[in-house]
Amino acid sequence: MVETAGGGPGDGAAEVFDRPLPDGVRRRVVQIVSDAFGGLTLNELPAQLRQYARFAPNRRAKFAGNAMAAALETDPLFRQRVGEKFREAQPELAGALDSGAPPPAADPLDVASAAYVLRPTGWVKLVTAAGEEAQRADAERVDEESRAELERLREQLAHAREHTRAETERLRIELDAAKKEAESLHRKLRAATSDIKRGEAALRKAQAETEAVRTEAQAQVSAAESESRRLKARLGETEAALEATRRAAREGRSVEDMRVRLLLDTLLDATQGLRRELALPPVSVRPAETVDAVEPGRMTPKDIAARALSEHDPAILDQLLALPQAHLVVDGYNVTKTGYPQMPLEKQRLRLLGQLSALAAQTGAEVTCVFDGAELAAPVLLAPPRGVRVLFSKPGVTADELIRQLVRAEPPGRPVIVASTDREVADGVARAGARPVASAVLLKRLS
Repeated sequence: MVETAGGGPGDGAAEVFDRPLPDGVRRRVVQIVSDAFGGLTLNELPAQLRQYARFAPNRRAKFAGNAMAAALETDPLFRQRVGEKFREAQPELAGALDSGAPPPAADPLDVASAAYVLRPTGWVKLVTAAGEEAQRADAERVDEESRAELERLREQLAHAREHTRAETERLRIELDAAKKEAESLHRKLRAATSDIKRGEAALRKAQAETEAVRTEAQAQVSAAESESRRLKARLGETEAALEATRRAAREGRSVEDMRVRLLLDTLLDATQGLRRELALPPVSVRPAETVDAVEPGRMTPKDIAARALSEHDPAILDQLLALPQAHLVVDGYNVTKTGYPQMPLEKQRLRLLGQLSALAAQTGAEVTCVFDGAELAAPVLLAPPRGVRVLFSKPGVTADELIRQLVRAEPPGRPVIVASTDREVADGVARAGARPVASAVLLKRLS
């Protein structure tokens, strides 16, 4: 910190401190300012220091030291207020500095910090002298520490030399013992080497005899394996051809049987429903009376319009699902993104499948929900709910194409309802004989 000249002559404020404030003096100055905070109001503090007014003195000195030092240097009024608080706290030291005779027994750092705050005549000399004294004290302390460290290192060196001599003597004794042991081992090694050479000669002879026997056995095994592989290959080809023939016959028969059986069940259910509806006494009812028409005076045009169902009425879906062997195919993401697009895809699937499970339980219809799986990085871990078949399209196949495949797989005459808002899907399934309904209709029915 460098103090800029200002104030009248002879009052100490015109003196200039042209070097950095010593660290020891600066810490004492910051502590004086921190202690003075308690006696100043919030309005008496500079604007940059008001945020630290509620800090404890030690915490204030730690976190606001630079700000307090800067304010003391640049704000004469703040410095004057701090000086007044210091005079109240230490009147003897302040009076001695005003008289120009600081106490000889006082700490030079305390005298310098008080002089920096109060700015009596000659305060620059006091601060400079305190800095030089602190530097001398630091130099003496460092010198004393260096001498102590040097003495400690000398003691460690002497101890290390003594330890090295003892260790060297121990290693020399161990080396002599190791040499004697090595000579004994060399003698034993030479005897063992001679025994090994004799054993190796006998082993080579036995290996030669064994190798001849092994060569003959391998030739016989190779011939047998070759014949076995040839027979296994012919057997595998025969079994594969037989299995392919059986599978082709079984698949062709099973698909056609399934389609015919499903169509037959549909016709039977429809016939039974008609039989129940038409089981009326023949003597009292005539076929003409079963025709639904308007008799004169019975219904008004308004009543007739009230009986018609709109394409967007959920009741029309109930009528379709009440047909015998009805099959509801749902375009999954088309429905969920129509009804609740803000939800994540996983929650969309779970919500729709739960509602479809309840619908299947209520109507007894077959329900299949199709999702687009072409963009999935991995298979979806999903347990289909009871009564609902869940399908994901394969890579390269869209959910729309999978829905059309499902419709084409059904036998002609079976009631198939497809829930989708996609116009292309609706037109395609309609041409295949299915009945399209809008996703909004299904959502109204589910809700």
